[in-house]
Amino acid sequence: MNTRSIRFRLIGLYALLLAVVVLVFGAYTYKRLQHFLRDVIASSLEHRAQQIAQGILKDIPTKGEGYVATETELRYAPALNDKFVRVTRADGQAVYLSNPPNDHTFEPSEVPPSPAGGAGTREQEVSNGVVLLISTQPYEVKGAYYTVDVGTSLVSSNRILRALLLTLAAGLPILMGVAIYGGYVLMKRALTPVQNIMRAAQDITLHHLSRRLPVPDSGDEIASLSLALNQMIARLDESFQHTSRFTADASHELRTPLTIIRGELEAMLLGRKIEPELREELASLLEEVERLVRIVEGLFALSRLDAGEAQAECVPLDLAKLARTTAEQMCLLAEEKHIDLVCETGEGVEVDGDRSRLKQVIVNLLDNAIKYTPEHGHVRLRVKSSNGTALLEVADSGPGVPPEALPHLFQRFYRADEVRSGESRGAGLGLSIVYSICTAHGGSVRIENIQPVGCQVTVGLPKSAHV
Repeated sequence: MNTRSIRFRLIGLYALLLAVVVLVFGAYTYKRLQHFLRDVIASSLEHRAQQIAQGILKDIPTKGEGYVATETELRYAPALNDKFVRVTRADGQAVYLSNPPNDHTFEPSEVPPSPAGGAGTREQEVSNGVVLLISTQPYEVKGAYYTVDVGTSLVSSNRILRALLLTLAAGLPILMGVAIYGGYVLMKRALTPVQNIMRAAQDITLHHLSRRLPVPDSGDEIASLSLALNQMIARLDESFQHTSRFTADASHELRTPLTIIRGELEAMLLGRKIEPELREELASLLEEVERLVRIVEGLFALSRLDAGEAQAECVPLDLAKLARTTAEQMCLLAEEKHIDLVCETGEGVEVDGDRSRLKQVIVNLLDNAIKYTPEHGHVRLRVKSSNGTALLEVADSGPGVPPEALPHLFQRFYRADEVRSGESRGAGLGLSIVYSICTAHGGSVRIENIQPVGCQVTVGLPKSAHV
């Protein structure tokens, strides 16, 4: 999972907040139950101490102190109820001390005497580590002062608290897991429209600006975003159409005057009474006009490709055969520089496409390879099939391409001529045309440097569906 994705971050934040809430809730529940149990026990002990003081000690003047022990055992049976009861005089002598409780959690005789200072409830730890909750109630009868201590151990309440902790420790992770999974499912459903928009946006290219993003029928912010993006794409499409029409119209209008200028210059150069210096200047002008003609032709070709004319005639064809015949036609250009042009095609590789456009791809790539390969070098053209894809490779033994220039070679008017050959040649449109044709055919094209020297262009096209 992508840790930088919105889904991962939202789930992480949701899980963190849920964990904090669950821990706070568990701690609050534990503390509230702890205080509740203590208050209930304390209230019960205080009530029992008052009952002993007001119901039994008041009769000491008439019935004697021995009555206290007998009556307390009969009425309240402290040991049977796991309680501790102690009645002491003002001098600290015990009038009554209950027997050890049935749970044997503590020994009554080991409980320290209550501190002076009146009524109250306190916690007292005995020698075996058990904590007692003791309620003290002072009482006066006929000038005699007595203290009633009623207590019980907190073992049972602590057992309840431990059971709650175990329940929370076992249940809360399960609850968190279910909640996080539910949140993940809900978040996945909520982000599904975003993923659909993203996939649709990836399919919208320069040649498919007429496509639009899906608009979810939810009326929420995602639907508003999709509508806004569709409006932006429509504006881009309109702007691009205007630009394409302008480029096509300008290129078309420039072709005629350039043709006339080229014809006039050629006619002048054929004249016999032209001074050598003027002839040289006219030849230079003609060369620049030829270059300008190539630029205009390239722009015109790109405008037609942008308008979707890359597959005007889409038919099944043998790419290997097309590469062989094109290489034979380019051999003369290679021989002028003493370059060895090798064509390795093997068996037929069928693709669907426009024959003239695909031939234009091969011509442009071979022309580039021959142009940038020094004399006595070699150029290799290879066509093969791999995993349902037809591959056309053109490799040369030239100086290669600077790594920083590789990502920009398919941009229009971008040139790396000065680096590769030391000259400024070409208009920087050949590879743009190749890229447009390959993209329109559903293919791809990439350029890479090869070892020890040279550059290789690889074109990948889907194999024919009719094979």
